[in-house]
Amino acid sequence: MTKVTMNPNKVLWEKGDFTKVAATMRASGVALVAKLGITKDLDILDLGCGDGTTAIPAAKLAKSVLGVDIAINLVKAGNERVIEEELANCNFEEGDAADLYSIADNSFDLIITVFGAMFSSNPFKVAKEMVRVTKQGGKIVMGNWIPEDPTLVAQILKICSRYTPAPPEGFVSPMLWGVEKNITERFESAGIAKEHISFVKDTFTFNADYSPADFLGIFRNYYGPTMNAFEAAEKNGKEDELYAELEFLFKSQNKSISENTTSIPATFLRVTVYCS
Repeated sequence: MTKVTMNPNKVLWEKGDFTKVAATMRASGVALVAKLGITKDLDILDLGCGDGTTAIPAAKLAKSVLGVDIAINLVKAGNERVIEEELANCNFEEGDAADLYSIADNSFDLIITVFGAMFSSNPFKVAKEMVRVTKQGGKIVMGNWIPEDPTLVAQILKICSRYTPAPPEGFVSPMLWGVEKNITERFESAGIAKEHISFVKDTFTFNADYSPADFLGIFRNYYGPTMNAFEAAEKNGKEDELYAELEFLFKSQNKSISENTTSIPATFLRVTVYCS
């Protein structure tokens, strides 16, 4: 009998329920989409779309949007949101950013991937696939977390990495998508000239009508990387230590004037690639 090997990235993002986190990112998703100059004649692909944080606001401005995500639970949630929003020009389907086999060359005017494709295990294939499916004259916009950045998500991932087992041999950290030289190398390998790649630091703000401690609870119970860290920490008797580190992080970075609500900004690298 042939053993079926699950894609570890799929396992990670289907483990929890990222919609709980995404609910706190809606306003920033709309704000980012508003910066992209989307018009009614554009066909858009959103890779690693989750349940539609950027895909749904983009669909309200574009000709069409296809959302692709590796997690079937997020695809289902995204399509449910599409129905709720009564959007006839938006659809979500399961797929892998490193192998968009069902999508023809030169299909989209704009590719959006915000904290999505960066988590794929094969970054060079991801870059190649994104360039392949983008029309000549189109562009790719990535939002990637930055390694060693002092703000929320980079620090969550850094802290959690100290409590989880070492990654397998050959593992490529998704955080390397936040390093300009790596991004340039990956897109140059896909045929994009260095001068057609630009970078700017931007901010996503997590807003919730509950306390930072409750927000930490969302990450603990529903965000795959944090769930894995707590499971490993519990086995090693370090669960309280991990919780204390994250609790301090969440509380210290909260910008809300009320301790019962949460507003935490997180810096990311916005990458724009022009496909001439």
